[in-house]
Amino acid sequence: MSEARTSAGWKARQVLLSSRPLSWINTAFPFAAACVVTTGRVDALLVVGTVFFLVPYNLLMYGINDVFDYESDLRNPRKGGAEGALLDPGLHRTVMAAGVLTAAPMLALMLLLAGAEHPWSWLVLGLSLFAVVAYSVPGLRFKERPVLDSITSSTHFVSPAVYGLAVAGAVFTPALLALLAAFFLWGMASHAFGAVQDVAPDRQAGIASIATAFGAARTVRLAITGWGLAGLLMLATSWPGPLAAVLALPYILAAWPYRSIPDDRAETANAGWKLFLWLNFLTGFLVTMLLIAWVAVRGS
Repeated sequence: MSEARTSAGWKARQVLLSSRPLSWINTAFPFAAACVVTTGRVDALLVVGTVFFLVPYNLLMYGINDVFDYESDLRNPRKGGAEGALLDPGLHRTVMAAGVLTAAPMLALMLLLAGAEHPWSWLVLGLSLFAVVAYSVPGLRFKERPVLDSITSSTHFVSPAVYGLAVAGAVFTPALLALLAAFFLWGMASHAFGAVQDVAPDRQAGIASIATAFGAARTVRLAITGWGLAGLLMLATSWPGPLAAVLALPYILAAWPYRSIPDDRAETANAGWKLFLWLNFLTGFLVTMLLIAWVAVRGS
């Protein structure tokens, strides 16, 4: 290994890359939005929790995944960039340690700041962290249990929002439950569609997934159905929440060309996945606008 690849700067960049910076907002925003919309204030718990779900949480989640998926990642042409680090084995301990060392003090602060007023929020946070670990570690490997893999992946993104609602003392009305159910279905559909492009390397590595179990085309159709149901559930939310039903359409359109894709061409769905990643930024912006509108309507 060259000197450049052993430098502290190179190691730091690899650790950062393993946390999937493009996905940071997907976990931090749900927590922060849930807190701010519920309480209407910015406090220490909001700041600490947002930072935790922005970086340490993703470093734990994706870092653990990259360490234990190293052998299969070697066969995956997507790895080694924004869609996932191909970690040198010499960095595995570094990444694991970085995740634990950055997460532990922030978790302690979050528990301290949350106090005992909403004790069930501790259960939500524990479930969230369990899902992060169980997805990848040997012995559990929920990522290799078809359907459970998509359920666990969706938990990674929905649980920060549920935790934010819990610590903020939100009242779980039918409309709020419909919103969370829609978010959960969106997460399951997104994971399923993302798994399609990896059918070949996963099968070569002996890794089961929702896509290897159902096949590429059927999995794409399941994803389209999930997004569609998520959109319908948004119709049961408080105004202007029903407007968000339209946001399911771009995802459906992005996946639609791959609804009949054969397994031996599953990797071509990567183009749709890259479009999906960019759609998340647009959708996030529009959801933010709807949240602002919801707060304005509630306050009027």
